[in-house]
Amino acid sequence: MFCFTYGSNMSRRRLQARVPSARFVAVAELPAHRLRFHKSAGDGSAKCNAEETGNPEDRVIGVVYEIDEGEKPELDRHEALGFGYDEKQVELATGSERLQAWMYYATRINNALKPFHWYKDHVLIGARENGLPAEYVAQIEAVESIDDPKPERHGRELSIYGKS
Repeated sequence: MFCFTYGSNMSRRRLQARVPSARFVAVAELPAHRLRFHKSAGDGSAKCNAEETGNPEDRVIGVVYEIDEGEKPELDRHEALGFGYDEKQVELATGSERLQAWMYYATRINNALKPFHWYKDHVLIGARENGLPAEYVAQIEAVESIDDPKPERHGRELSIYGKS
């Protein structure tokens, strides 16, 4: 099954730590949506959302992975499906082709929250390793992030890359 990722799950290491079957398919664009860091997370920070705008000029660029259907419940658990994220089917553009995939979208929004540095790092690592356009990566870099009040979580989260 195809999954469109646009936040921390763009990082191959992060996603494969959750669902080992994840296999890169394509970089894709989701029209009429924009990337926002405003999903209210249980840890008091903001996570990514592909906010539907209806504006055909808006777009979210992300990565399509194929995952084994049997591993999807584990990813749902990590993404708190039903407790902040829901899912929907979307049509994506991958160059001149169209692709159908499912994706998570935020149902709990808080525009006052900011992402933790480690979360933003996951998003940036995924964007860079998949070759997203430089101007799009620069938009992510410009998002203000904050220290995690639990510094041990920062180290644990980034340890999959051999850094903290």
